[in-house]
Formats: sequence, structure tokens, C-alpha cells
Amino acid sequence: MSYHEVNFIEMRVIGCLLEKEITTPDQYPLSLNALVNACNQKSNREPVTQLSESVVQDAVNALVDRGLVTEITGSHSRVSKYQHRFCNTEFSDLQLSSAETAIICLLFLRGAQTPGELRSRSGRLHSFQSLDEVASALQSLQTKTGGPYVCQLPREPGKREQRYQECFCSESERPQANVSVSNEEYTQQLKERVLELEAQVEKLNERIQELENASGL
Repeated sequence: MSYHEVNFIEMRVIGCLLEKEITTPDQYPLSLNALVNACNQKSNREPVTQLSESVVQDAVNALVDRGLVTEITGSHSRVSKYQHRFCNTEFSDLQLSSAETAIICLLFLRGAQTPGELRSRSGRLHSFQSLDEVASALQSLQTKTGGPYVCQLPREPGKREQRYQECFCSESERPQANVSVSNEEYTQQLKERVLELEAQVEKLNERIQELENASGL
């Protein structure tokens, strides 16, 4: 695993820390409770999650162990707080501009997006003056030493703009993947699997009943 490679939950944690550092600096670093709430926000998150405190804590611990997050315990508070070391710190070799940081943060929190979506959703993270500025930041993230940190996905049917995706998450779909499964296909696969499991359970119940009858129970 490379230093900056993360799974989905770790990516959500870092995205939240990046976001809150910029948008609500007076409330940063974040307590575990604040971080859980940030991860599970219903706005500006795709997909919306319902991560438990223990799941978020496990992700934080893993990030702390790898030096991507640090735990801070204040002298006047028993509550531990967390801040990222993912980028733009003396502890990280990943140094990003304000525009680049905003893009990475948005991709971490909302998945693959078009340049237009990135510009319209950047809000308080960074004020993009034009799509050209977004394109320039994306190009920089693709060509930085140690990168690429973002990649361009194949154009979707009927769409004018192509989407961009971060290259940090080990669980993200990649454009070079041989098989692309749509949400509808995935749902159908799950339904079929459920039916198979139900049939297996029914057979097991029948077998248990036969055994109980044979033993006189």
C-alpha cells in the first residue's frame, strides 16, 4: 500500500477533515463525535453514509498509525481531537494549491464529478473564477510528481463533460476496469443472491425438520 492510498471510509474521514479545516477553522481539529457527524452529513456527501462511531474510530486509528492523521489531546479537555496530515503540512510531501485541495476534497466527499460540478460545488473551499481554472488545477493534479492524483473517466453516454476521479482510494472503480456494473445490474445481482440464500435456508429448515422427526423430537 502506498503512503497516501486509502479505503473508502478513510477517504471520507480525510475529506471531512480537509473540508472542516477550510470552512470551519474555529471548530477544527474535530472530536470523534464531530467527525462522525461530518462523515454522515446528508448534504454535500455522495453516497450518504450511516457510519458508526466505532467504524470511524477504526479508520481514524489506521490513519493515525500511518501518519495521515494526528491525535491532539488538549490540556483543558479530555476529548481527543483529530487533524489531518494528508497534505499541505510539514509532515506531508503532498503540497497542493488552494484550488487543487478543493478538488481533492470534493472528489473525496462526493465521488467522480465533471469540471462544471466541481466549480459549482466548491463553495467556501475555493472560489473558481472559470472552468479554465478548474481544468488547470485538474491538469496539475494529473501531472504532479508522485501522481497522477486524479484521472479522467470515459465519457458517459449523452453527457458533454467527462468526469474526474481521485486516484487515492483503493476501493474506487477505475477507468481501466474490465467490467463495469451499473446500479441496476448490481441490484439485480443482489436480488438473485438473496433468492439463492432463501432457497438454501428453506432446504436447511426442511432437513432439520426431517432430522427432528427421525429422532422423535
